[in-house]
Amino acid sequence: MLSPRSVAGQVFLLQLVLIVVLVAATMVTLVLQARRQGTEAARAEVLAAGEAFANAPGTAKALDSPDPTAVLQPRAEAARKRSNLDNIVVATTQGIRLTHRDPRLIGKRYVGPYREAVHGKAFTHVVVDPLGLSVYAAVPVFRPDGSVAGIVTPEITVKNVNEGVERQLPMLLGAAGGALAVALAGSALVSRRLSRQTHGMAPAEMTRMYEHHDAVLHAVREGVLIVGGDGRLLLANDEARRLLDLPADAEQQPVTDLGLAPDTAELLASRRKATDEVHLAGDRLLAVNVRPVDDGGPAGSVATLRDTTELRALAGRAEMARERLRLLYEAGVRIGTTLDVVRTAEELAEVGVPRFADFVTVELLDPVLRGEEPDSASTEMRRTAVRGIRDDQPLYPVGELIRFAPANPVAAGMTSGRAVLEADLAASGGWRAQSPERAQRILDYGIHSLISVQLQARGIVLGMANFWRSENGPFEQEDLDFAEELTARAAVCIDNARRYTREHAMAVTLQRSLLPRELPEQSAVEAASCYLPAQAGVGGDWFDVIPLPGTRVALVVGDVVGHGLHAAATMGRLRTAIHNFSALDLSPDELLGHLDELVARIDQEQTAEGDGAAITGATCLYAIYDPVSGQATIARAGHPGPALVHPDGTVTFPDVPVSPPLGLSASMPIETAELHLPAGSRLALYTDGLVESRDRDLDTGLALLRDALSHPDRAPGQTCQEVIEALRPTSPSDDIALLVARTRRLDPSQVAVWEVPDDPTAVAPVRAACARLLETWGLSHIAFTTELIVSELVTNAIRYGGTPITFRMLHDRNTLICEVSDGSSTSPHLRRAAATDEGGRGLFLVAQIAQRWGTRYTARGKVIWTEQSLAEGAAEPGEGMDDGLLLDRWSL
Repeated sequence: MLSPRSVAGQVFLLQLVLIVVLVAATMVTLVLQARRQGTEAARAEVLAAGEAFANAPGTAKALDSPDPTAVLQPRAEAARKRSNLDNIVVATTQGIRLTHRDPRLIGKRYVGPYREAVHGKAFTHVVVDPLGLSVYAAVPVFRPDGSVAGIVTPEITVKNVNEGVERQLPMLLGAAGGALAVALAGSALVSRRLSRQTHGMAPAEMTRMYEHHDAVLHAVREGVLIVGGDGRLLLANDEARRLLDLPADAEQQPVTDLGLAPDTAELLASRRKATDEVHLAGDRLLAVNVRPVDDGGPAGSVATLRDTTELRALAGRAEMARERLRLLYEAGVRIGTTLDVVRTAEELAEVGVPRFADFVTVELLDPVLRGEEPDSASTEMRRTAVRGIRDDQPLYPVGELIRFAPANPVAAGMTSGRAVLEADLAASGGWRAQSPERAQRILDYGIHSLISVQLQARGIVLGMANFWRSENGPFEQEDLDFAEELTARAAVCIDNARRYTREHAMAVTLQRSLLPRELPEQSAVEAASCYLPAQAGVGGDWFDVIPLPGTRVALVVGDVVGHGLHAAATMGRLRTAIHNFSALDLSPDELLGHLDELVARIDQEQTAEGDGAAITGATCLYAIYDPVSGQATIARAGHPGPALVHPDGTVTFPDVPVSPPLGLSASMPIETAELHLPAGSRLALYTDGLVESRDRDLDTGLALLRDALSHPDRAPGQTCQEVIEALRPTSPSDDIALLVARTRRLDPSQVAVWEVPDDPTAVAPVRAACARLLETWGLSHIAFTTELIVSELVTNAIRYGGTPITFRMLHDRNTLICEVSDGSSTSPHLRRAAATDEGGRGLFLVAQIAQRWGTRYTARGKVIWTEQSLAEGAAEPGEGMDDGLLLDRWSL
């Protein structure tokens, strides 16, 4: 605080020096004064003592006595001691000492100026000897006759000249200390005040700050005024003087007397807060900002002035540039939100209105709308989007196929590839020639200016974007750059949508070709299906209804994770594999086991090829329903379980054991579930996209599915429609596949079963019973061929199979099915018998006279079955076969 570099410290040092000088001067004065006063007092004292001793009675007489020393020495010593003198010397007129305090000096000559005293004149004299300052007097001793008898010289040494000073020194030093304390306190107060006012800055910092502030204040291109609380101008920088044309002596004058405009003077003097208020100062337009200052310091206000006259035009252009940049940013966000060509064109039109144009139209080439790549630029385009500030514009409507005339600006821009500006449509002959009547209506409507820009991406011309103005001013040359930038961004989005449309169409076509177009007719179930692709494109969901021998049916639903062509192709491969495995009449767990191995092998092949398109993640549910027993056997690999709708409308979700997804089972066994389905029950198989989405969780989806299925009186097709309407997400992110099957049961009268003894003689009774049953069913016309099939199948089972042996015959609506089951797992094989073979012709005969035949395995053996068609117009078994060849190969 009292640093020598601070103002307070320097003031304190100055005061300290002054106090020291004053104390020293006072002490010198006191010393000199004390010496003078002491010397004068000593003069008076020695003179009085000398006069008294010289005029004492007997002094003159003693001088004239024979032994003056004997008389005068005692007297002189007594007088010296009484008067506190240092010495009293009595000498003769010749200067011989007669008395002295040092007896050794008596009789010696007196040294000193005593001549005047010999002549009768008394005087005093001051000398400085080694003992100090001494004062003595020389007083003559007169005889009665007036002659001088001798000289009396009293002497006093001024030993304590400074005793008076020493007595006054404590007072002097105390006063000096008090003065020093007062100076220190004053300096401290000044230092604190200065520190508070300067915010603790050092003088060098204040100097530098002042220099910087002064430089900034006078160099800044903005006027600065500081006005006091009394309305007087305290400070004005150079720019303020220039803008307001202030006189040289403006400072310290009231702002109302400076010749300013009344409103400006009133604002500056009022201390009212203002922000960018516009005031006229001569031919200048000033933006004035005023902020009051009353934060504990002197009241007042600070005003800044900015000349907006020169910047108004630049500000307008800058604002327009900012608006264009903002619009381009919004275009990047708003255009291309979907992968739909038409919607993207509409977004381009929406962005351009009304901030750039009053109306925007977009025309695209027809191949672009279909997702195809145009062969070349054409002046025949289809209007795809129209947006404007009003809806009653006379422009071509959306969907219109327009063939632009060669002289039309749109056609010119299409062929040249450059943006075309028509600032005045009324003066454009080429534009008016396109359609004079419509052009006149457009002009009468108020549209007067046009910019036409080609939509081009990756070197491919997609169409044209046209910007029209009616209420705003005509387009200028600088608007072309913005229009080209805007359309360039939109063209990329339109081209992306076009390419997506092409790929989506290809994927949809592929998937539709891979999915069943219609479900096959069969007696076991009444089935309906629905497939809904995801918004992002088709995926790998599929469903199937596969007729199986014995009037049974397989119901399949599966899902390949992912979307696009790869997922659709993978789905086709898996669906084909399931059909092939179903032809082997495998159980659901066996079929899924084989399918799991196939998926793992395909996945390994693709990984080895390095294309990275692994299909791991496929799921599948496979169910076999038998309408004779009403049993359904279900197995699933990573797939959602089915929903079962009972005849009374109750919806349950049966507990079907779940296995890992296909390709991930690692040879783990797949479990199955057995369900008994009454006639009229409905089994709903679906993919996870139906019940799970971004809008809801699985529990909510299952609850909605339960509500949608709880209508037992609805047909499967109607049920599918209601389920999709109830659960379809707003924007489906995954495919949805749904298969609803209403179960049927074969009437017991359509089923006949015989237990066959292990005896060759049992063949005839079984054959006879079958003939009687066929007559009952009205199938006598196929009794002969059926008896042949029964004889061969039962005979082979007795001869080559194992017990127990059972024969079953099923009368479906269009087929007659014969089944022989036995306890052996040995499968018969069709072969061509040689001429010398005794056997081997029976199975060949069966294959010729039956529509189909095959073998399936059960838990206790196998079943050999045949199907004979009952449909009208069906080819007779063995038709077209040479009878001789048949007889050669078959023997009873």
